[in-house]
Amino acid sequence: MKQQVALAAVTTTAATVMAVVALVRQYRKAKQDRQWGKCQRILRKFSRDCSTPVPKLWQVANAMVSDMGASLSSSDEATSSLNMFVSYASPLPTGINEKGMYYGVNLRQTKILVVCGRLQGKNQPISDLYVDEVPIPSSVMIGTSQELYDYIAAELVKFVSAHPEKDDEAPANAKKLGFTVSSGDDQSTAISGSNIKLKNFAADTTGVKDLITGMNRALEKHGLKLRVHALVDDIVGNLAGGRYYDKDCVAAITLGVGTNAAYVDTTQSAPRWHDSLPKKGEIVVCMEWGNFNTCHLPITQYDTSLDAASSNPGHRIFEKMISGMYLGEIVRRVLVRMAQEAALFGQSVPPKLLIPYLLRSPDMAAMHQDTSEDREVVHEKLKEIFGITNLTTMARELVAEVCDIVTERGARLAGAGTVAIVKKLGRIANRRSVIIMEGGLYEHYRIFRNYLHSGVWEMLGNELSDNIVVEHSHGGAGTGPLFLAASPTPDS
Repeated sequence: MKQQVALAAVTTTAATVMAVVALVRQYRKAKQDRQWGKCQRILRKFSRDCSTPVPKLWQVANAMVSDMGASLSSSDEATSSLNMFVSYASPLPTGINEKGMYYGVNLRQTKILVVCGRLQGKNQPISDLYVDEVPIPSSVMIGTSQELYDYIAAELVKFVSAHPEKDDEAPANAKKLGFTVSSGDDQSTAISGSNIKLKNFAADTTGVKDLITGMNRALEKHGLKLRVHALVDDIVGNLAGGRYYDKDCVAAITLGVGTNAAYVDTTQSAPRWHDSLPKKGEIVVCMEWGNFNTCHLPITQYDTSLDAASSNPGHRIFEKMISGMYLGEIVRRVLVRMAQEAALFGQSVPPKLLIPYLLRSPDMAAMHQDTSEDREVVHEKLKEIFGITNLTTMARELVAEVCDIVTERGARLAGAGTVAIVKKLGRIANRRSVIIMEGGLYEHYRIFRNYLHSGVWEMLGNELSDNIVVEHSHGGAGTGPLFLAASPTPDS
C-alpha cells in the first residue's frame, strides 16, 4: 500500500513538473510571439515611412528643380536649400580635338592622386594612363599652405619624369594642370564658392584664387611649366570625363561615402552670376545637392535622431538619406529599437550595437545581397561587427529587410534627383541625356544601382525613359583632373 501511495505521489509530482514545464514553454512561446510581432510592426511602420511611390518621387524632383532655379537666381539662402555655384571649368573637352599627354592632381584629405594619360583625339580611347597615390606627411599637414604647394609640385616633378611626353608632342609649357579637390566624409576638404576648406591642414581655409596663385608659384619654382587655370570639385572632373567620352553627357553624380552632383547649364540660366560670366555659352554648375531639403522627403524618426546627433544638425539632409556614410547607421538605429523594444537579439541589447556608425555601408551591402539559403553572410557580419550569435533564420531575414528598405529609399531618391537635373535642363521629352555616376554605392552595390535605375524608369515610363542614360564613369577614380587639363582654355 505504501508503495502504491509513493508511486502515485511520484506520478503526481512528475505530472506537475511536466505541466509546469509546458506552461513555461507556452509562456516563453507566447512572449517570443509577442516580441516577434512587435518587430514586425516596427518593420512595417518603417517601411511605410520610407515609401517612395512615383508621385512622391516627382514631388521631390519638382522641389529640387524649384530650388535649383531659386539658387541660380538669388544668393539669398532663404529662397533655396541649395547653394549652387558656377565652376569656371568650361568649355569642357569634346573628345575630338584633345591630343597628347595631360597631367592632373586630385587633393584629398590626407593624400594626393597624381594622374596622367595620353589622349588620341577623334573619340579614341585613352592610353598610357597612370595614377599614383601619394600620402601627405604630417609635417606638411601642419605646415603653411605654401609648404603644401611645394610638396605637391615636388611630387609632380617625380611623376612627370617617370611618365614624360613623347618627343613629337607639344611641350607641357602650353598645357594646363588639372586640379581638383575631393570632399571628405564630413566635408573637411571642400570648395564652396570662392573659398576652399582644408580642415585637416593647418591652412584651414583659403581662397581658391590664392591657392591657384600659390600652386603656380610652386610649379614655376620647381621648373614645371604646367599651370593651374581652375580649381574645382572632383565632381566637375568626372563631368569633364563624361563629356570627353559622350557629347550628350550633361551631368555627373557621386554616390559614395558622400554625394554631390554637377551639370552643364547655360549662362542665361544663372542671373545670380551674370556679372562674372560670358553673355552666352555653357557653364558648369556644382550643385552641392547633399544640402537639398524639402518637406516631401520621406524622413523617419531614425533620420531625425541621426541628424540631431550629427556634427551638423539640420544640414545636408539629402546626403544623410542617400550616401554611403549614413545608410548603415540608419539600419543600425532601426535594429537598436528592435533590440530594445522587442528583444530581437535576446533579452539584453548587444553592447556593440549601441556604437554609432559601426555598421558601414559595404557590410550592409554584403548582408543585403546575401543569397544563401540561411543568410549565412548576415550571420557572419552580425557576429563580426556586433558580436551577435545564435540568430534564427527569420531574424536574419528581418535584418536583410531593414537593409532593403533603407537602400531602396536612398537609391530611388537619388534617381529622383537625377530626373530633376534633366527636367531643369528641359531635356526629358525629346533629347538624349547621359548622366555619369561615380562612387562605391553605384559601382559596387548592385541592388542600390538597380533600385536607382528602376526608379528613373518608373518616373518616366516606357516612352521617355530611354532619353536618360545613366552609366558608370569611364575613366575611373581620380582621372577627372586629366580631362580638365585637356579642356580648352575659356575665352574669359
